[in-house]
Amino acid sequence: MARCREPPLRAASGQPCGRGPGSAGVGPYGCAMSKGGAVSRVAVIGAGSWGTTVAALLAPVVPTVLWSRRAEVAADVAAGRGNRRYLDGYALPSQLEATDDLGSAVRGADLLLMGVPTHGFRQVLESVADAVEPGTPVISLAKGFERSTGLRMSQVAADVLPGRPVGVLTGPNLAREILEGRSAATVIAATDPSAASALQGLLASERLRVYTNDDLVGCELGGALKNVIALAAGMAEGLDTGDNARAALITRGLAEMTRLGVALGGDPMTFAGLAGMGDVMATCMSPQSRNRWVGEQVGRGASPESVLAGMDQVAEGVRTAPVACEMAATVGVEVPVAEGVRSVFDLGRSPTEVWSELMSRRSGPEVATT
Repeated sequence: MARCREPPLRAASGQPCGRGPGSAGVGPYGCAMSKGGAVSRVAVIGAGSWGTTVAALLAPVVPTVLWSRRAEVAADVAAGRGNRRYLDGYALPSQLEATDDLGSAVRGADLLLMGVPTHGFRQVLESVADAVEPGTPVISLAKGFERSTGLRMSQVAADVLPGRPVGVLTGPNLAREILEGRSAATVIAATDPSAASALQGLLASERLRVYTNDDLVGCELGGALKNVIALAAGMAEGLDTGDNARAALITRGLAEMTRLGVALGGDPMTFAGLAGMGDVMATCMSPQSRNRWVGEQVGRGASPESVLAGMDQVAEGVRTAPVACEMAATVGVEVPVAEGVRSVFDLGRSPTEVWSELMSRRSGPEVATT
């Protein structure tokens, strides 16, 4: 069974309690950060809204550099103008460094956080692999699968950078709310517990509770699959099905996600936690959710192509749905919600038709006993 660990407190100085220099332990991979004790430099790769937010949380606590593929974004952040492209109007800490030079960002970092979308994850890692120090933990901020292989992002990282600890930071984390200092919680899972604990200590504060979880598979699956459920919930909203219907859809979507996640090796308790139900609730209900918004526009009659073409960030659920369906077929699990989403975005079926099909499915026991 997966074990979640309580977050540490942070002292008034901003440093995590009990995490002074030299306090970090050595994990089974021999983390690079253990050479000098605590983490001395973090590189956050990807300056979208979430990558920027995580970098902003870390910068007052540990030297942090944010990499953006867009030179103008890096220049704005470095000059103290904030990330005007993705988080316009939000101030960022003065300690945060920024660059559009990927090698410069990664060189010397003893903790690497990958916030690029799934479709570019491998290419970015491969382009900078020689600059990543041996033993440097690689933690994914992305929620999805590699389309061509079906791999989770931690698996892609392990494939490109073998021998390094890999992991994920996930949960109900809407970037703008966290950047505004509103209360939230998140969870970290990694192949090396010391890497998870180190990042936990850096991020934990009075307003952000940070947990660790031993179930890396379940945490990644939950983060990826909830985006598919959010697309469906958005379509239900666009179709004006009503609150009862959306609640039923979200609940059955969570059950579907759990069935598939357990069949693929996840712990069922993980899907009842932050990486599962927590993320489902936030992503399916919040107007800040990109996946929910995309689904809603399509439900109201817009074509998927036009909605996606008008976005400057990624709705990962669109790419995740077909992979989820393929995975489900390999393990013999029914995923009617994911199949419905895939049929709208990949096959051109109408949301109305798909909704009618979902509602006309034969009902059985809500909870299977075997």
